[in-house]
Amino acid sequence: MSKFTFLGTASAVPDQNQQNTHFVLETDERVILVDCVGNPIVRLEQAGIDPLSITDLVLTHFHPDHVSGVPLLLMDLWLMGRTRPVEIYGLYDVMDRFEKMMELYDWGDWTGFYPVNLHRFPRAEMMPLLETEDVKIWASSVCHMIPAIGLRMELPDGTVCYSTDTAACEAVIRLAEAADILIHEATGSSDGHSSAAEAGQIAMDAGVKKLVLIHYPPKSDLDVLKRQAQSTFTGEVIVARDLMQLMLD
Repeated sequence: MSKFTFLGTASAVPDQNQQNTHFVLETDERVILVDCVGNPIVRLEQAGIDPLSITDLVLTHFHPDHVSGVPLLLMDLWLMGRTRPVEIYGLYDVMDRFEKMMELYDWGDWTGFYPVNLHRFPRAEMMPLLETEDVKIWASSVCHMIPAIGLRMELPDGTVCYSTDTAACEAVIRLAEAADILIHEATGSSDGHSSAAEAGQIAMDAGVKKLVLIHYPPKSDLDVLKRQAQSTFTGEVIVARDLMQLMLD
């Protein structure tokens, strides 16, 4: 059984009830963290997830509300005695910036630091990102203000697509084609972002079964967001909330 846990669901400006958008995918073999913000150890423990169980970290793009927690996560895992590697995935641009960020913390001098393996990808569509016995992940460049990737995660119990931050675009439709679930941002229609209605239209055009709205302003009226998505999408619509779990079985 595969499980998604939404550690945060807010757009760029969080509040005391909603952290910035990031989530964990748990499978039989892997515990995959997608983006990393805030105080990662505390949030993972609040969600009932052992921080040391994280096997992989996917960075969708290099905006602070998606990567600000990475140095703290890596340092705290080291201080907690981690020895096995962490696999980190992202675009070439993102990995270059990640390394520059970590150099500011002199991470090369962290004695006894566990291995961190970086996996770099070009900007393209349907790039194979990760493949194991129980999960296959592809990444596609999407339409944001800076280089960013959306994800298609194929699991034994269903296919889930995540848009990350993006304007409504054909790349997400292709990435999400016939998926069981599309997790799509609903920041509002603006440069590099989508409204709930636009997310609904993407879900409709992709032929997905269920739409989960995420990355929306914390003060949003959730009923309004849902109705806006339902104006363009005839399937089930869910508005994600912090620490909500989504099971695939």
